[in-house]
Amino acid sequence: MNPYHTLPSVDSLLQDERLRPLPPSLVREAVRGELDAAREAIAAGARPPARELLLERILGRIASAQRPSLHRVVNATGVILHTNLGRAPIDREIFDGAKAVATGYCNLEYDLATGKRGDRYAHAAAALRELLGCEDTLIVNNNAAAVFLILNTFARGKEAIVSRGELVEIGGNFRIPEVMASSGAKMVEVGTTNKTRLTDYEAAIGEETAMVMKVHKSNYTIEGFSAEVGMEEITGLARERGLVDYYDLGSAYLPDLPWGLGKGEPSLSRILRDPPSLLSFSGDKLFGGVQAGIILGRKPLIDRLKRNQLLRMFRVDKFTLALLERTVLAYRRGEIDKIPALRKLFATPERLRERAETLRKRLPIPAEIVASETYVGGGTMPNRKIPTVVLALEGDARTLEEAFRRSGVIGRIEKERFVLDLRTVEEGDFGQVVEAAKNIVRSEE
Repeated sequence: MNPYHTLPSVDSLLQDERLRPLPPSLVREAVRGELDAAREAIAAGARPPARELLLERILGRIASAQRPSLHRVVNATGVILHTNLGRAPIDREIFDGAKAVATGYCNLEYDLATGKRGDRYAHAAAALRELLGCEDTLIVNNNAAAVFLILNTFARGKEAIVSRGELVEIGGNFRIPEVMASSGAKMVEVGTTNKTRLTDYEAAIGEETAMVMKVHKSNYTIEGFSAEVGMEEITGLARERGLVDYYDLGSAYLPDLPWGLGKGEPSLSRILRDPPSLLSFSGDKLFGGVQAGIILGRKPLIDRLKRNQLLRMFRVDKFTLALLERTVLAYRRGEIDKIPALRKLFATPERLRERAETLRKRLPIPAEIVASETYVGGGTMPNRKIPTVVLALEGDARTLEEAFRRSGVIGRIEKERFVLDLRTVEEGDFGQVVEAAKNIVRSEE
């Protein structure tokens, strides 16, 4: 008998009482999908599945389609700001505070003192001004939006000077030259890839010049015969010539960083001793908060940014503002432990080794505690390694990597061994890691 003829029809499967209460379009898609899969299996030499097995697979496919695809995973790679895994995590207490704002009504654009319309940016802006001592701030949805908005506001149809050594590309094909062109600014390149001097900027300034811009090279380094102009010198030149000076910092940090990471990486506190007219950076990454573009600067310039009609396209919602404000307040209170990215970064190897020993005792798979190295990630601190401690598990590395990954635990392969990096695995993750390991052991029995 032709094996294809033993497969039930679509209509007969749709009559099953377990499928009737479910969304019709979803059921039809699942039924057709499983029948197509069964036909492909038969073509490859498999036997036709029994009707009951086919129905179980259809129900499984429907259940899978009804579950969210975006869910929590354990970052066991050791890369703290892992772009593919969502970069900086949010503290639970900070999240709960913001959740109370987002799940009800709030005074987003309402002044409780006067009963009149308020400014949505005022909440986070006030906290940032007090933390950083800047004149004013503006929040947009990410630093790319900040770069575009600033260029479009102050250099549209005019010239913006930038060093050739700073024409960077970051993730997602975001390139400074293309962004400048899209914003309407006319890019004027100065210097060379490896060397730019202040005289190069001076010589390029003309009647059409509106801005002198510096871009921090956060995701790569130039070593050897190289030189660049500091932001302080650029700011001084811009003030002298009556131009806007703008620093695209990209990733910003406040406290002094461990492991020598602060060497060659300007902190916000140092930059703001002699602040540029405008400065922008990401709210996540090393700042450790929610994704946002934070713009600091002189109040008249921030006011002009607010009048740009494009700002509405880059506007952030109440949840983002609530998360950011609470993160900034944690900084003001000195509660660095409420910034998970920094908490992970500052953890000592001794603390990581204690954590590794605790987890090893709970794992059903033999593992060895090994000293290793990792990176900050997120396009920051390129080529700068930091110490860490890993658990190297016994077994085939690639098999273990896939099995853990399918259980939502993302590790890495190092020296042909699958490892779990305790730099990014904290006690709250242990339950999911242990359960994933138990599933692997059960599947092998």
